[in-house]
Amino acid sequence: MVYLLFLLNIQAYLNSFFPMVNEVNEYNMEEQIKKMQEFFHLNITGMLDTETMEVMNQPRCGVPDVSEWSEFPGTPTWDKTFLTYRINNYTPDMPRNKVDEAIAKAFKVWSDVTPLKFQKTMKRADIEIWFASGAHGDFHPFDGRGNVLAHAYAPGDGIGGDAHFDEDEKWSETNRGFNLFIVAAHEFGHSLGMGHSNVRGALMYPTYSYTNSDTFSLSEDDMQGIQALYEASANSGEVWQ
Repeated sequence: MVYLLFLLNIQAYLNSFFPMVNEVNEYNMEEQIKKMQEFFHLNITGMLDTETMEVMNQPRCGVPDVSEWSEFPGTPTWDKTFLTYRINNYTPDMPRNKVDEAIAKAFKVWSDVTPLKFQKTMKRADIEIWFASGAHGDFHPFDGRGNVLAHAYAPGDGIGGDAHFDEDEKWSETNRGFNLFIVAAHEFGHSLGMGHSNVRGALMYPTYSYTNSDTFSLSEDDMQGIQALYEASANSGEVWQ
């Protein structure tokens, strides 16, 4: 029974983040494991070895993984450069002003290297931000503490561009729990049309890694990815901090 639950959890992970692209008549876990191992630059064995399990157990974004910084299917982007965002509720883990600062700073990561500008509003916005637990109305329920930290949607109408953060996590402006700025900057990359990068150290890498927000700099991979969708800004050659 325990082993069956283990396999079901593995299957759920693979189906969520490495779905089979081609239609097949029967489920092939080995091929999905190989796909995952290739993405994370692991030894491609098709087996659940130690390094593969270590990656699977890392906290991460809830958006499926794709090669390099590939965009979402159809390459959706915003057809305007001025975007609004609204913080609909606040995590009790941080003072409201610290949440505001982290979110604004996360958007600045992308506005510094593109013509995009972001403005907070109290009205309906292009990018709606929510903190939520479990099922929260988008058919992608959060899974409790650990594992999936947040997810966001590609540009578009309705839920497009929105970013959701798992309230079961412990959010902070430091290295306690999970740093909201780092996770938000990653999720807003998705809100702008970015997919996941397989370059370790890139902001759009799918698993979480703490970085001091005061010394953070956007990687070349991230910059190339966002500027493939939007033009470079005049100061894009500068290091963001």
